[in-house]
Amino acid sequence: MRQFVSNVTSKGQVTIPAAIRKHLGVGAPDKITFVVEDDGHVALQPAKFRLRDLRGIVPAIPGRTTSDFDDQIEEAMEDEAARIVDEMRAR
Repeated sequence: MRQFVSNVTSKGQVTIPAAIRKHLGVGAPDKITFVVEDDGHVALQPAKFRLRDLRGIVPAIPGRTTSDFDDQIEEAMEDEAARIVDEMRAR
């Protein structure tokens, strides 16, 4: 087992040693999750976000409804399909 020591600042900040950052595959501006196990051990791991975790962080456009967005998606898909068909016909 290898150990790495780092100082805690008066603001509670700690520099994660380069070897640990490399091992975790993280760097600026990544986030780290601190996991406290039931036995008291603490583990660090890269924070992984799923698309659903981001839901709701951007406010809705005033005056627009979800159905407007669904219509825009459908229209964009139809436009893209038409573009692909035109491209295939041109070949």
